[in-house]
Amino acid sequence: MEKTLVYACRTKDREVLAKSSSGGAFTAISDYFLDRGDAVLCSAYNYDEHRARFGLVFTKEERDAARGSMYMQSYALDSWKEGLMWLRQNPDRMLLFTGTGCQGAAFRKFMEMNGMAKRAFIVDLICHGAPSPKIWAEYARSLEREGRLSNLNFKNKKTGWSKSVGTVCRGGEEISIRKYRRIYTDRYTIRPSCHVCPYTRIDRETDITIGDFWHMEKSMPDFVDEMGTSLVLIHTERGEELFDKIKDKLDCRESNTVDCWQLNLEEPTKPSEIRHKFWSDYRKHGIDYCMEHYGSVTLMRRIERKIKKMLP
Repeated sequence: MEKTLVYACRTKDREVLAKSSSGGAFTAISDYFLDRGDAVLCSAYNYDEHRARFGLVFTKEERDAARGSMYMQSYALDSWKEGLMWLRQNPDRMLLFTGTGCQGAAFRKFMEMNGMAKRAFIVDLICHGAPSPKIWAEYARSLEREGRLSNLNFKNKKTGWSKSVGTVCRGGEEISIRKYRRIYTDRYTIRPSCHVCPYTRIDRETDITIGDFWHMEKSMPDFVDEMGTSLVLIHTERGEELFDKIKDKLDCRESNTVDCWQLNLEEPTKPSEIRHKFWSDYRKHGIDYCMEHYGSVTLMRRIERKIKKMLP
């Protein structure tokens, strides 16, 4: 394609929208494949291992476990080989892969090397960076001292998309994980390789890119919905053909690469200026200290954030 096509999209199903991190684009795309009897290769959270891992899914119930943002790295393990084997065993079927930009580029190469590129559609996510899996796992285990975890949700929209909160259920009671979200968004735990990521750009080595559509109140204020909107970037002709087949499930507006701009479509996330101090404190004092010291918002930081929001 000569240029990337840009859309703001939102599922017409309000129940799905409420359970999605943004506008439900992943659900709409994966529904198309599952309804046809195809496979979806995506990642879901494993509560026993406290990490996300890729796996093949064939039902919407399985897919729903993969829905929503996950502020952690997903492990491929043997899932890519399993996807390849499934395609070989089902020559009339297709496969949808969803992952980060680097994972999507790697999976495309894997499919090309095995002669399966035309049978795999690749959708990647706009990524802030992959954080240390060790930090999350230790934090999750510290929470489990008082009960087993379930229903992890890094972007719970019960107060709206723009004011989403991180939550998890512990022993049936919903509790906040805002401290973990804060150390992630404040860039203390992101892997060093993510700070030089070559896939943080508009043009990508995938068919479609999805993420949150930010700053809509400026570019299309009449289309704003407090339950969230997906940004969809279409890079290939086959991506455009796929999108045309699901558009009737979505409310869509055409946009452009200027109005949809966000940092990780231009450059990688920069490391925190005090990243080294965070890790030094972690090695000295452990996870509980760091969550309290770096995950809590002081009065001064609240004032700083309010000032930043007021600035143009």
